Amino acid sequence: MASSDATSYRWIRPEAYPLFAATGVAVGICVFSLFRNITINPEVRVSKETRAAGVLDNFQEGQKYREHSLRKFVANRKPEIMPTLNGFFSDPPKN
Repeated sequence: MASSDATSYRWIRPEAYPLFAATGVAVGICVFSLFRNITINPEVRVSKETRAAGVLDNFQEGQKYREHSLRKFVANRKPEIMPTLNGFFSDPPKN
C-alpha cells in the first residue's frame, strides 16, 4: 500500500489540481456543445431517412435553435462579469 500512495503522489501532485480542473471544464464544454449540436441542431441529420431530405429551408427551426434560453437571458444585459468592481475602477469618484 505504501508504494501505491507514493506513486500517486509522484504522478499526481497537488499543484496539478487546477490544471485538471481547467481541463475537465474544457472537456465538459466540448461534450455539451457536441451533444447539443447532435441532438437539436436543425442542420445535423443522423438518421439515413432525414439525410435523404437534403437541404431544408426551415427558418423557424433554425431561429429556435439560435435563440436559446441562455442567449435570451443575457440579451438585455451589459457585457460585464463584475459590474460593481468595473464601476469602482472605471468611474471617477463623485464629489
